[in-house]
Amino acid sequence: MKNFIENLPKAELHLHIEGSFEPELMFKIAKRNAIKIPFNSIKEIQDAYQFNCLQDFLDIYYQGAQVLITEQDFYDLTFSYLKKCDAQNVRHTEIMFDPQTHTERGVKFATVIAGITKAQKDAKIQFGITSLLIMSYLRHLSEKDAFKTLEESLPYKNQITCVGLDSSEKGNPPSKFKNVFKKSVEVGYIPVAHAGEEGNAGYIWEALDILNIKRIDHGNNCLQDTTLIKKIIKQDLALTICPLSNTALQVVKNLKEHPLKKMLDLGLKVTINSDDPAFFGGQVNQNYIEIQKALNLTKEDLYTLAKNSFQYSFLDKITKEKYLNELETYYKKNK
Repeated sequence: MKNFIENLPKAELHLHIEGSFEPELMFKIAKRNAIKIPFNSIKEIQDAYQFNCLQDFLDIYYQGAQVLITEQDFYDLTFSYLKKCDAQNVRHTEIMFDPQTHTERGVKFATVIAGITKAQKDAKIQFGITSLLIMSYLRHLSEKDAFKTLEESLPYKNQITCVGLDSSEKGNPPSKFKNVFKKSVEVGYIPVAHAGEEGNAGYIWEALDILNIKRIDHGNNCLQDTTLIKKIIKQDLALTICPLSNTALQVVKNLKEHPLKKMLDLGLKVTINSDDPAFFGGQVNQNYIEIQKALNLTKEDLYTLAKNSFQYSFLDKITKEKYLNELETYYKKNK
């Protein structure tokens, strides 16, 4: 089954590029930029990656991002992740980035986007990987701050496909960002949002009814509400589930208790993703491997998950069909 997963063509729809920041690269960039970090070794960083909740993770996540200063830094970060995609047969990825994490400390929006997009172009040439960008607003900041980021993004609108919403969920409901999401859609961005990871089902309702999102990031807690489940199915919306993230942040106690199989059985369109792989113990293939073991998923289940990842991507129709055909051919040969 491990071999089947490793060679399975797939897309990743929920990945924070800042959360792909491996300790080795963090040390390298910190040294290059002469920035002191509060760790003396790679092991010390790895030991710090033990979390009790989402906020514990966010504290160290933002701390690590402080070393990212130059276009080259953002290029190195992004290309490192895309190289890992190539090794895992990830054919397409939709990369979330947090401009406010960087602009708040004086890094220009242009610097961030230039480094990331150059890496995307090089990965397309070298590996054939397609990718697009999701610009995420930080929900612990104000809507006014989000509007500022939206304005900063407009000169680069053709390089950004979606807007998202991430960071501390509890106490920062989707409705807080109603106006900036409305404006984001007006200028041409596709809306997505984190909802129902730590927040309850009400956060998902708000994301659907107020932000009019086209895909749900996480969404675990939709299972609290049968009416909500029916609505998600009726609207044909996918959930970008992140198994190892869920256990690392104690959204679920262990993978054997993960609701992913129940979601599939209910008819929800589930995808598997790594979220912040440097922090949560595994890239997307490791998420597939470990959830398969825990829930005894079949090859058909894995095929369905991979199919969903392409089907519910924001790729153009022709490229999407190409990847779906590639997946279908692989599955027929290996089922």
